[in-house]
Amino acid sequence: MYKKKDAPWKTVVASTIGNALEWYDFLIYGYLSVVIAKQFFPTDDPVTSMLLTTATFGVGFIIRPIAGIVIGMYADRVGRKAALSFVIFLMLISTAMLAFSPTYKQVGILAPIIVVCSRILQGISVGGEFGSATALLIEYAPPGRRGFYGSWQMFAQSIGVFMSTLMGAVLTSVFTAEALSSWAWRLPFLFGLVIGPIGFYIRRNIQEPDVFVRANKAKTVSIKEIFSRYPAELFVSFALGAVTNIMVYVLIAYLPIYAVQSLNLPLNAPFTVLTVTLAVRMVLVPLFGHLSDKIGRKIIMGTALTLFALSIYPAFMWLTNHPSMSGLMAIELVFALLMAATLGPVSATLAELFPTSIRSTGLSLTYNLTASLLGGFTPFMLTWLVARTGDKLMPAHYLVGFLVLGAVSLLFYKERDTQAALTDDDNETLAAPDTSFSVRVN
Repeated sequence: MYKKKDAPWKTVVASTIGNALEWYDFLIYGYLSVVIAKQFFPTDDPVTSMLLTTATFGVGFIIRPIAGIVIGMYADRVGRKAALSFVIFLMLISTAMLAFSPTYKQVGILAPIIVVCSRILQGISVGGEFGSATALLIEYAPPGRRGFYGSWQMFAQSIGVFMSTLMGAVLTSVFTAEALSSWAWRLPFLFGLVIGPIGFYIRRNIQEPDVFVRANKAKTVSIKEIFSRYPAELFVSFALGAVTNIMVYVLIAYLPIYAVQSLNLPLNAPFTVLTVTLAVRMVLVPLFGHLSDKIGRKIIMGTALTLFALSIYPAFMWLTNHPSMSGLMAIELVFALLMAATLGPVSATLAELFPTSIRSTGLSLTYNLTASLLGGFTPFMLTWLVARTGDKLMPAHYLVGFLVLGAVSLLFYKERDTQAALTDDDNETLAAPDTSFSVRVN
């Protein structure tokens, strides 16, 4: 006999609150890297100081894939609840370490060591978040609602990005440079510590999804088995993970650099544009998730990626020839619509590729590898390529290849009946790409 399911709102909040805080903490560190560099990595050369700070920012990307696989296996072996409680606890520790850390002037070399350890814990936490939280959402969703439920995962990421961008805009507008450098930079991390314990409490008091309880055979999850039995699913998952990460990092993380350095726009222009367009995308993501339950995930994502690929060059050519804040706003609003149409259905699509017994591991493996190898290095690569070539269309060149890859991968994806329930034997009944490209071991 199974216990009564948790209320839908509780499941959604438990699954998404940690993801929102992960992205908020991750990006606010990046936005404040100039200030943090002076506090924890002071050197005679400001460039060296900044490089040390951004290298610390990248430490999380290095640890993220390994942590994601380990925590994903833990979630498949022990439970979604245990994994989600663990990762949000790690996130709280990493945030507290930054919020209360003494500076280099106060404790010397110990200060940067604390920052590095904080970013390592944050990378571990982020690595385990997506796979476990997405699996929980999809497995709790009733038939015909998985797209809508899964969309809240990407909605949570949008909230985290929106909150960090808004916080960056507020800090730079309200506080003087001296106050921000002295103490105000700690405020965003203190804010995270206020919200985090609520998420931890909710996660500790949720139940495991019935489909997971029935499917859990207490056996060790094998990475080798995933690669041997699900090559087509991995291809689709890697391709969709790559395109979603690339579009986010190009159009959000790299945008402030590109707008200021290549388009010569004011420093506050990209933050203003992002604040508006992120809010639009955030609202649209659940709507497209809901729509994918009605007309299918494949047609929505395929249409969005195709339109994105066709519009990327005209958009960037027009922007580079007529750089302005209004032009940037118009283009980013179009991109926000196309991104929402892609991100809304993608969580459910990725989750449905893998059976319950390996779902969290499969999601963590592909999503974190693409985020680390492609997403994390995108701002660096584009900054270097634009400087090296002088080609202001480089972001368009970079984006279009991945947009095409994502669209092509959907040709190998055979969509599952959105109205069907997840079942105990979904190891075999979950839809897979065309059998000509798929390998099965009986």
